[in-house]
Amino acid sequence: MPRVRRPAAPTSAATLLALMWLASPALPVGGFSYSEGLEAAVEAGLVHNEASAQAWLLDQLLLGLGRGELAVVAQAIAAWRRGDAPRVRELNDWLLSTRESAELRLQTEQMGRSLGAWLQQRPGTDAAALARLLALPPAPSYPVAFALAAAGTSASVREAVLACAFGWAENMVQAAIKAVPLGQSAGQRMLGALVEAIPETVDAALALRDGERMAFMPMLAVLSARHETQYSRLFRS
Repeated sequence: MPRVRRPAAPTSAATLLALMWLASPALPVGGFSYSEGLEAAVEAGLVHNEASAQAWLLDQLLLGLGRGELAVVAQAIAAWRRGDAPRVRELNDWLLSTRESAELRLQTEQMGRSLGAWLQQRPGTDAAALARLLALPPAPSYPVAFALAAAGTSASVREAVLACAFGWAENMVQAAIKAVPLGQSAGQRMLGALVEAIPETVDAALALRDGERMAFMPMLAVLSARHETQYSRLFRS
């Protein structure tokens, strides 16, 4: 007799709202001020319209976030929930070591510290875990800080990583709208393409082991380094 698969228990309204809050561009962590090399790609003529901007962001999602940051978020959530401080530090060290330019390093450290400061104001935050986050040397990375915030909810790891990926997508689409520039309708089409690609990307990230994580995007590293001395710019990266 075939087994009947029972539907998963629905995620509570409070958990859904907590994830939406964490993914919101309104969260005071400064994500809106970074383009992660996109502005330099526009300056170099590599991104110049909706199609090229969409291709750039999809590549960054699949080759960057999906193979590195999202896997760190997933693994760090599990580490925070079991109180494994050495594992949290190991993941933070790895993430920081993959930031190949001063701007990219600045971004993840600044956003990590800012999310830590926000968590200090949140009732119910695990004070001991937060202290360990803020004490990470030389600074907490944003993915590890996001993981702590998500670990304090009842969301599954997959749900939390989906929220992280969507928050990144929304910020980057807004950066493209300003930097290319593009209209709001073009932005929504690009966001739709990213949303379609996110679930499969997240599932692949969840399956990665330590030795399978990677951060190899040499063109992005070069463009990010060039952006540091770009004459005219809107963004910090």
